[in-house]
Amino acid sequence: MGFYDDRILPHLIDKVCSVGQVMKLRSQVVPRATGIVLEVGMGSGVNLAFYDPNNVSLVYGLEPSEGMRRKARTNLAKSPVKVEWVDLPGEEIPLADASVDTILLTFTLCTIPDWHKALGQMMRVLRPDGQLLFCEHGRSPDTDIEKWQNRITPTWKKIAGGCHLNRPIAEYLLEAGFELKELNNLYVPKTPKVAGYIYHGVAVKPAP
Repeated sequence: MGFYDDRILPHLIDKVCSVGQVMKLRSQVVPRATGIVLEVGMGSGVNLAFYDPNNVSLVYGLEPSEGMRRKARTNLAKSPVKVEWVDLPGEEIPLADASVDTILLTFTLCTIPDWHKALGQMMRVLRPDGQLLFCEHGRSPDTDIEKWQNRITPTWKKIAGGCHLNRPIAEYLLEAGFELKELNNLYVPKTPKVAGYIYHGVAVKPAP
């Protein structure tokens, strides 16, 4: 890992992903987590303050970036819930089958290289009655915005830690075998539309 990815990028991501409107979205999604939680792409731990310690017994924080884990120390020190780090990529989740009650994805699926494999791993570790909570930015339904997302993404992902602006988040979840129990879409106010189209909601395993 180079100096930029290890020392500079974590600070940039932390700033961008913790602005007011984004934090408001996080505050609406994270408190719905229950039981044993797997947070994929924990980053600097900005979600930790929103967990309800009365409903959450443990959070596995999956974060492959050493720089982001260093950045998370302050938030970890004041976390209301117990956290255990998992420092492997999202495509490799070293947890047992059907071992977590909630999976949390916030502004993470845009960066995982093999998203299909990663979602397959999430499906594997999620309990049959569990839930996948997601809040992600992705492909806009507006043709003009989508065109710009497609144009910008090849350069953008090189400077933004692999972030894709144009991933169709809902389609990815469905393709991986999840059912969408709840889906909400909006543009984040005061954010460029190419980076601000949001998918948030709840996905579950299909009934046997």
